Amino acid sequence: QVRLVESGGGSVQSGGSLRLSCATSGVTHSRDSMAWFRQTPGKEREGVATINGHGTTYYANSVKGRFTISRDNAKNTLYLQMNNLISEDSAMYYCAAAIGSWYLELTQSHYNYWGQGTQVTVSS
Repeated sequence: QVRLVESGGGSVQSGGSLRLSCATSGVTHSRDSMAWFRQTPGKEREGVATINGHGTTYYANSVKGRFTISRDNAKNTLYLQMNNLISEDSAMYYCAAAIGSWYLELTQSHYNYWGQGTQVTVSS
């Protein structure tokens, strides 16, 4: 059974940093691609960053150079380090897993398991 639980969200001032974590069970970290998405009310869920079983990463242009996705296979945990946060980064952040997939995708339909989300609020 696959389970994803996010943590680490909170409120931070513009220019600050946060690290999100996603504790997983049922994910094979050496194989399965994972990603972080975010969503604000009234908008579609947006792909932020993804990582595959080889550790290769891909980022949305809006966060490139500021966010880093990583995974600790021994701890079964996915991370998102967010630096130089801006107000536009405020959103509910979700982790997602694509069981059995090696691909780097930032489309929702690629992922078959989702966490419940953690809120990030950036104030200017």
